[in-house]
Amino acid sequence: MNIDLNADVGESFGPWTMGDDAAMFDIVTTANVACGFHAGDPEIMRKTAELARDKHVAIGAHPGFADLIGFGRRRLPGLTEREVENLVAYQVGAFKAVAVLTGYPMTHVKTHGALGNICNDDDALALAVARGIKAADPDALFLVMPGMATERAAEKLGLAYFREIYADRTYDDSFNLTDRAKPGAVIHDPEEACRHVMRMLDAGAVVSVTGKTLKVGIDSICVHGDNPHAVALARTLRDRLEAAGVTVARYTAS
Repeated sequence: MNIDLNADVGESFGPWTMGDDAAMFDIVTTANVACGFHAGDPEIMRKTAELARDKHVAIGAHPGFADLIGFGRRRLPGLTEREVENLVAYQVGAFKAVAVLTGYPMTHVKTHGALGNICNDDDALALAVARGIKAADPDALFLVMPGMATERAAEKLGLAYFREIYADRTYDDSFNLTDRAKPGAVIHDPEEACRHVMRMLDAGAVVSVTGKTLKVGIDSICVHGDNPHAVALARTLRDRLEAAGVTVARYTAS
């Protein structure tokens, strides 16, 4: 089995640092880079892309809501499909251009936080995200949660995509991520995260907190870079995967 290991990175801002991207790039194979709306700025975007280039880590745009204080994790009610298209195309286009400056191409797009959450449940907004991606870069892969509206949108618009599960988040019985406000929504312990991932890989399914399963394809595993235990968790997970005979490598569309 081959599996990609991805992390959300580039989430610092100006002189303020979030996460240890340099250490993370020694572990993961794919990076999702904040595009200045929920975190990051033009210089952080470029530095992150350069670091990924030097470590041979695939880079993608990680667009989110324009909510620095809320880190893009607060829902913005009343958004129209046009507004979602605009904010996705704007951020993806910006990061694609920054990647060109580094001589290292953008490979994919993954939505961040509340933007991703609302699109998992809403086919119309998921299609708006997919249209925004396609407008900015029709060749970009769309990194999606399997079985959700984003996967359906990618298929409908003919976007190539790959599917991820989360190492450090649990799932509710609708197979969405458990609300962060609920106990146990975020997994901090590396050993617990490894058990969580291996359970899903062995089952070929997303597994909810109550044991419900949804059979899906799994191409990638995500670790959130802002988790204080992110580097240790990612390192432990990669070691455990390789010990189980899994090849950890960046995703390549067949």
